[in-house]
Amino acid sequence: MRLRNNPDAMPFLQEHADLVFINPRDHLGKWHEVFGNNNPIAIEIGMGKGDFIIENARRYPNINFIGIEKYSTVLTIAVKKFLEMETLPNLRFMKEDAAVLGEVFAEGEIDTVYLNFSDPWPKKRHSKRRLTYSSFLDVYKSILKDEGHLIFKTDNRPFFEFSLVSMNNYGARFHDVCLDLHHSEGYEDNVMTEYEKKFSPFGPIYRIDIDFGDMNG
Repeated sequence: MRLRNNPDAMPFLQEHADLVFINPRDHLGKWHEVFGNNNPIAIEIGMGKGDFIIENARRYPNINFIGIEKYSTVLTIAVKKFLEMETLPNLRFMKEDAAVLGEVFAEGEIDTVYLNFSDPWPKKRHSKRRLTYSSFLDVYKSILKDEGHLIFKTDNRPFFEFSLVSMNNYGARFHDVCLDLHHSEGYEDNVMTEYEKKFSPFGPIYRIDIDFGDMNG
């Protein structure tokens, strides 16, 4: 369910241009300069209301995080949440669509890509819109370092199965496939999204961790 459009959202985001990038292509290949250091950069695509990316930035101050969301109303909620917290100099936000991130980040500029509970687009005719379709994998492969990781979570079993097949057919290297994240050992450091907190009691959370290292020569 989409939030009702907030006409004040875009003006609010523009007022916080030091935190939110509305025209991120201007920083192609220069994201380390934005943060003023050479720490690893992790991005969350479709961050929603920001719980995941904000908590990660709090836990890991030596990693730079960018939360990416294409809907202004949702992005505004995340930014307001951030502004109510302590200062987190390692976190920025971006209004952008996943399909064009190859124009926003240079080749090999990103260390980690997070896809959390993306829209599963359940109808077969919409499969090309799924964020684990091969055309999106092309984008992630381009912007990730050779050994950079793509970490995917969903509670949608058909989407999980589609993603496994898509990644395998693409030639990605699997580091981990978890069929029940919240009831498996070794995931105690898992950071939950707001969606995950709400819906995980109703069924398993699936997780995949891959890289494209063998393909980048």
